[in-house]
Amino acid sequence: MGNLTSSYVQVNPSYVLPEVILQYNQVSGAFDTLAGGDPMARLSDGDLYAYIKKFDIRTKAAAGQTAMNQLPSVSIAASMISTPTYLVRTRAEYDHHDTAAFGKWGASVVEAQRLGMRQGIFQQMRQALLYGFNPANGEGLLNTHGATAVTLPADSNGHTTVQTYDNGEMALFLLSQISALKTRTMQMGMPSRIVICGPQRVLSGWEYQGIVQVTSYQRAGGGTAAIGAVVSAQAAEAGDSVEWVFDDTLIGKGAGGRDAIILTVPEVKKPEGARINTNEFAKMAPGLDAVNIMLCDMAAPREIPTPLPGGAIDVVSELRITSGWSVRPEGISILSMAY
Repeated sequence: MGNLTSSYVQVNPSYVLPEVILQYNQVSGAFDTLAGGDPMARLSDGDLYAYIKKFDIRTKAAAGQTAMNQLPSVSIAASMISTPTYLVRTRAEYDHHDTAAFGKWGASVVEAQRLGMRQGIFQQMRQALLYGFNPANGEGLLNTHGATAVTLPADSNGHTTVQTYDNGEMALFLLSQISALKTRTMQMGMPSRIVICGPQRVLSGWEYQGIVQVTSYQRAGGGTAAIGAVVSAQAAEAGDSVEWVFDDTLIGKGAGGRDAIILTVPEVKKPEGARINTNEFAKMAPGLDAVNIMLCDMAAPREIPTPLPGGAIDVVSELRITSGWSVRPEGISILSMAY
């Protein structure tokens, strides 16, 4: 925990730009895989577990030309699923000397430490969302029990890596995975928000370099559209929107050390019919339409400042969270691809 503001030599007359060159890191798009695009601030202070109730229904009815005396009945089984919560904490300490030294460098030590603590907590949240704190318990989206895991098969030329794969066949592979995902979640015929999260080195090739051949994509732009454009355009034809988001920590996290790509529908729409609705039980309220969720106890980390002997101040920043939780595992696919 250091505030290193060394002395410096400056030639005068001179001009010093007021702006500071800051370290820019990748902004993770992993949180876009959550329902609503953000963790849900629903936990209370000190909650150690989060639970969700489930109803599983089996329906039967008898049919005949005459009334029957013995009739089948509806069976409803209630159950619960749960996940533990974790308290993420970090701290900052500084005194009036640090404040003065930072001031000579044209910056505020208070704001610098505050933003640094928030970044540390948010990075830990990204870790919990994707990989969980206890992966063996199914925590984290990549460890979801029941998720569909697919390894990129060889193309017609025998290539199995992202860099050598046939562009047209890669586009068709991704579209087939979207089709399978929507089929599993009963979302066919309804517009969906589809999120594809993966490393930059994989998705950048799909968006910029992987031009699909005219013979593979005969629509407007054929021969000039990249893999990502083809996938987005075809999905738009069905009313779907595809979001391409990035997280480089997914490098090497797939099966056999391959790169992992998360394909998911973060929230589902309730399938509804007309007056005759074979999905009538889904009208029961309240229902949860989320596929992937993450809970927290506050919208932003709490900051607790405490005076220290000698005129210093200690600031603790904390937030209670759950790991990433795919409550409808049929709504997530984990694609493993060798780069």
